[in-house]
Amino acid sequence: MMTEQFVSTSVTPQDSLNSLSPYEVHQLQDASQGGLYRLFRQCSLAVLNTGSELDSTKLVLDKFRKFDIQISQKHRSVQLELVNAPASAFVDGEIITGIREHLFSVVRDLLYVGSEQGKFCPGVTASEATTNQVFHILRHAGAIRPHIKPDLVVCWGGHSIDRHEYDYTKKVGYEMGLRGLNICTGCGPGAMKGPMKGATISHAKQRIKDGRYVGISEPGIIAAESPNPIVNELIIMPDIEKRLEAFVRLGHGIVIFPGGAGTAEELLYILGILLNERNHNLPFPLVLTGPAGSEEYFATVDNFIRSTLGDHATSMYRIIVDDEHQVAETMREGLEQVTKFRKATSESFHYNWQLHIPEDFQKPFEPTHENMAGLQLSSDQTEFELASNLRCALSGIVAGNVKEPGIQAIEEHGPFEIRGEPEIMQPLDTLLASFVEQRRMKINYQEYQPCYSLKPI
Repeated sequence: MMTEQFVSTSVTPQDSLNSLSPYEVHQLQDASQGGLYRLFRQCSLAVLNTGSELDSTKLVLDKFRKFDIQISQKHRSVQLELVNAPASAFVDGEIITGIREHLFSVVRDLLYVGSEQGKFCPGVTASEATTNQVFHILRHAGAIRPHIKPDLVVCWGGHSIDRHEYDYTKKVGYEMGLRGLNICTGCGPGAMKGPMKGATISHAKQRIKDGRYVGISEPGIIAAESPNPIVNELIIMPDIEKRLEAFVRLGHGIVIFPGGAGTAEELLYILGILLNERNHNLPFPLVLTGPAGSEEYFATVDNFIRSTLGDHATSMYRIIVDDEHQVAETMREGLEQVTKFRKATSESFHYNWQLHIPEDFQKPFEPTHENMAGLQLSSDQTEFELASNLRCALSGIVAGNVKEPGIQAIEEHGPFEIRGEPEIMQPLDTLLASFVEQRRMKINYQEYQPCYSLKPI
């Protein structure tokens, strides 16, 4: 049994990132406001803390406040110096191979994003520039795989789910893996881990040796949702909006399991995009599913969507309860339609360039008290505009639940106030109350105090 809680050691990469420039090393070690050190330390700690049951960035950083990481060069080869790292990342004094890979994915993505920020793309709109940036980050990470038919299914769902729901996510992943489908999730525990775990078994049975388990995160959430050990492609996007765009550009279909505010945010994001008239003819299979007993959960979610975005929005997804085989078949058939469409329109299989994402969905939303209170939650706007604002409201709740700046803002100024028309506030209140009652807001649900207050106007 491991008795020591912390380990200090040196780590070198195995296959890639063998050298960095002195400027890049300085960026990672620069603790000033312009440097990357704070993000580097936080993301590295999240990777080393795999398997943690803490879902608060603040609690993780407090627990490992003595952790430090420095980067050095030995004969021009990169070496990471770890001080007081979580002992769970090591076996017999050696760092676990998958965690080593994830550590250097952090270095790769933070440096690349840092070097790309502020670059001007002549002749393109701000929205097009964002889409290009997402593509470049994914390509740099090796996630763009040309000449492979659409087979990547994005799985969204809660990190705070019970064993019954977790086992069902594994069954769905298993059935999709039997059909040769690969998995992409937010990289954390719960419904993000289960589909990957199921797919590893079916991929082994089918002798698929290059199965993909893609985890896409961002610095604000990664410490609260440490990458699960099955992820073999970890990608860290600069912010939540680019993370969401990476999911829908890289993935070919989406399966959504039960979850809390973060899962509802993701559902609103994809629905808002699909509601835009420029996307009406694009096939994009979307399935909501859960085990027996989740009927009430999906009825609440469905009523919320119907009450706020209308009947047309509910026609864009299919709800399947307790039938993992049907979920996998529906997704396989949906991906066949995606393949036919992209062939007919000469679209790439590996990146969904044709999907139109309005600029409102791409602008980073900072969940301050002022911004949360200023959200327009009224019916005098298009469905996709309302979806965007509702998405921001839920993003703020996620920040108040698990992200360090959000938690600190709540401690200093009290709960976020969310204001809107009663016709929108009532179904939102019903949805959020159900998440609290079903213990979907946090893993340590017994200590949960709502970080929001709804104010009908």
